[in-house]
Amino acid sequence: MREILHLKWEHVDFERDCPFLPDSKSGQKTVILNAPALSVLNTLERVGPYVIPGDDPTKPRSDLKRPWNAIIKRAGLAGVRLHDLRHTYASFGAGSGLGLPILGRLLGHTQPATTARYAHLDNDPLRRASEAIAGHLAAALEGNQKAPIASIVRGRKV
Repeated sequence: MREILHLKWEHVDFERDCPFLPDSKSGQKTVILNAPALSVLNTLERVGPYVIPGDDPTKPRSDLKRPWNAIIKRAGLAGVRLHDLRHTYASFGAGSGLGLPILGRLLGHTQPATTARYAHLDNDPLRRASEAIAGHLAAALEGNQKAPIASIVRGRKV
């Protein structure tokens, strides 16, 4: 969070639509932003060197507690932490079939185990996979020739 609070306008490349974080937990990195995030970034007023200025525009904001509390109160989302948005982002990506290496890169992780903790898979993708397999098996049992059928010999697929 601190790396975003300390982001300076000079580190935002608007031609490539990427902010560059010169000093993050994992070293220097580029952040890939999506269209809605870029839209927000492009509408921010530039009142000082920092993208998120503090009360004194020459210094970065120290935290996001007050603005976040106002957001969750207005949205009726009591108990939702700012960091929960990161978990939700990763979970939606994992649920959409994105692999952990891609999610890890988007989240700025260097270790796959870190990403795995964020990517809470819901049961929907697993349920869809199970239903697809069951559909193929049912079609094969009914003699549907379009179903993929594998011959099994001594426990091996032939």
